[in-house]
Amino acid sequence: MPSGSILVVDDEQRQREIYHDILQDEGYTTQTAPSGEAALQLLANRRFDLVITDLNLIGMTGIQLLSEIVVDDPTVAVILITGYPSIQSAVEATRRGVYQYLEKPVDRAELLRVVEEVFDRLATLKRTILGDSPATKAMMRMILKVAPTAHTVLILGESGTGKELVAREIHRNSPRAERPFLAINCAALTETLLESELFGHEKGAFTDAHQQKKGLFERSHQSTLFLDEIGDTSLGMQAKILRVLQEREFMRVGGTEVLKTDVRIIAATNKNLEQGVREGRFREDLYYRLNVIPILCPPLRERGDDIASLACHFMRKAAFVSGRKVEKISPEAIQALKNYSWPGNIRQLEWAMERAVLLGETECVALQDLPPEVLQHGSAVTVAPAPISGEALSPIIPEGSWEDHEKAKIMEALQRSNWNITRAAQLLGMTFRTLQYRLEKFGIKRPGA
Repeated sequence: MPSGSILVVDDEQRQREIYHDILQDEGYTTQTAPSGEAALQLLANRRFDLVITDLNLIGMTGIQLLSEIVVDDPTVAVILITGYPSIQSAVEATRRGVYQYLEKPVDRAELLRVVEEVFDRLATLKRTILGDSPATKAMMRMILKVAPTAHTVLILGESGTGKELVAREIHRNSPRAERPFLAINCAALTETLLESELFGHEKGAFTDAHQQKKGLFERSHQSTLFLDEIGDTSLGMQAKILRVLQEREFMRVGGTEVLKTDVRIIAATNKNLEQGVREGRFREDLYYRLNVIPILCPPLRERGDDIASLACHFMRKAAFVSGRKVEKISPEAIQALKNYSWPGNIRQLEWAMERAVLLGETECVALQDLPPEVLQHGSAVTVAPAPISGEALSPIIPEGSWEDHEKAKIMEALQRSNWNITRAAQLLGMTFRTLQYRLEKFGIKRPGA
């Protein structure tokens, strides 16, 4: 029996009912919405795996709805259906991250085939916590122990160790799993913008506040909010977050009404918060309030037994995204991956496999397909790096952290593509949506924007 939740959006009631009945009969949990605006209201209150929407809706179009969904939760798949196909609309839908684009009339068999295909692909791309190393098993035991509770969790670990993935896994195994998981990178925004995103604002609260906005604390009622890089917030912002944790109440910026919220906070940082407390950079009371249940994400160098399974997962994901048929990794390449120290942790391994799949010439990732830094430090065998075309990005790692390296590669791709996001994503060997997420995470904006 199929499993998965689907939201059908169409302004024609009969069409909504047809799709609903077909999908419901096959075992999918299905709801309907008569407009894009109504769909967003439903999405704000619960999570759907797939949204099927008509392109030409009254009011908000299917493309506009797609854009809103991708920004809010890039893990939701979207199928667009239209009776008036055009190259322009197909290109625009693809650029914005649509999974499938179908033409009317769509019969029962075709609809079910595409939906099944989407769920198969989602299952392939879904990132869960992989690995059988002692460190990973210990972390999973802690996740499953704390997930059913409503306690605040503090996730600690180096950059690139998968802290957001741990937060999502806690949410997925919690009683709040049917509600949307919301996340924000506290380090990527100025204090003013962060306050507006977290608390919302009233109309007229500041120059550009043209209408009332609900913040993440309000939207996360009865759900989970992930505060990434909490260690980079100011003392003033820390005091405001502490009040929400203690009193379960807040006010919008420029507002006077006290609002209540039942939100579960999961915070993460790669900083030493105890040292921050000693140096006066982090509030002691907030530290103890967050540190109710700490979970440590071990660095990849301490998860050697997991490297092979993680590399294979990232290989399959990169092969799907790039459309290449790459099915295995050579034993020599696996050994080199295991020998390398991975200063950038899981994020660096994912990037290495994306590069190997993109630049490799066979169905097997070979030793020479790996990045030069892995070959240099991860293998006793000297292998000349595979030649790369003028379009390829520089594999040289600059001085600094792996995060600096990642930002540098993204900036290089953006400059080469004249800030064309679609082209930059192709150069980097990642999806448009993945690049959008990383631009937001790192706070990278086009000059003058």
